[in-house]
Amino acid sequence: MLIEEELLLSYGAAVEELKTSEMIFEEGDTPRLFYQISKGRIKLSHFNEDGKELILAVLHDGFSVCELLLFIEKKYPVSAVAIEPTSIITLSKEKFMRLLDENPNISRDINNFLSQRLYYKYIMLQNNTSLHPEIRIKGALEYHKSFSNDLSKFAFEVPFTRKELAAITGLRTETVVRTIKKLEKEHYLKIIERKIYV
Repeated sequence: MLIEEELLLSYGAAVEELKTSEMIFEEGDTPRLFYQISKGRIKLSHFNEDGKELILAVLHDGFSVCELLLFIEKKYPVSAVAIEPTSIITLSKEKFMRLLDENPNISRDINNFLSQRLYYKYIMLQNNTSLHPEIRIKGALEYHKSFSNDLSKFAFEVPFTRKELAAITGLRTETVVRTIKKLEKEHYLKIIERKIYV
């Protein structure tokens, strides 16, 4: 949990319940709220000029959503959509800034969190420029596993479908399916009841 829910609520935060496929904000909207996921999953995505969806991140319990845009005067470059029933905490930008001013330790935690996300995002971007699908897929899986509490082998259940992995890596779904099978044979990952574990 990035910021304790009790602290957010003490500053006037509200809790919203979202249905699957419900939009939180759209690309081009102006950031006005701090969002933190209490329970559920949200995807950040962009549609290219050909109408193909590119998933740039999938966020889950405890993650904040595009909080860095509250510090600059830019519009959202992505859309945020719930990909399962999701409970989200919202706090106005003004109250969020006051919370940070009055709690410098939270500000340091956010800087640390943003730095880690940015570091792994760079690694993922490097992997996504590879012509080899296994490098792209490994990069995406390792990026998401890096936020898990248990980093031991096969402990992380990948929360994506093969189609979502394709949208994250810019590959075709068929390529992802073939590569996942290859990585299983190489003992990089395990498949149990169609779920991927790394």
